[in-house]
Amino acid sequence: MHRFEELKIWQKAMDITENCYKASENFPNEEKFGLKSQLRRSAVSIPSNISEGAGRNTNGEFKQFLGIANGSSFELLTQLYLSKRLNLITEEKVRPIINEVLEVTRMNYSLQKSLTKA
Repeated sequence: MHRFEELKIWQKAMDITENCYKASENFPNEEKFGLKSQLRRSAVSIPSNISEGAGRNTNGEFKQFLGIANGSSFELLTQLYLSKRLNLITEEKVRPIINEVLEVTRMNYSLQKSLTKA
């Protein structure tokens, strides 16, 4: 069992989630239950799965939830790219978030590798 609050990957994933909420605040009302909602749910899924995995009994279970978190990261990237293509968000707002997501995916792969060795 890992203390998820101390994991840098979880902390960074929480930052991503906060930034996604702020970045999508001004999406049009017709996106309230569409892209805005999906983007936010994907963002929340990343730290949620990291923390759930950290609370599991084995490293194998933790790795499984890290894999789910990584899938949510790629889902979030797609939604961020689409938001940009639809002009719902500017490049200057979306690029830092994309870079954060890419960093978390790299951290995720490294953490998964370290759990395999343990």
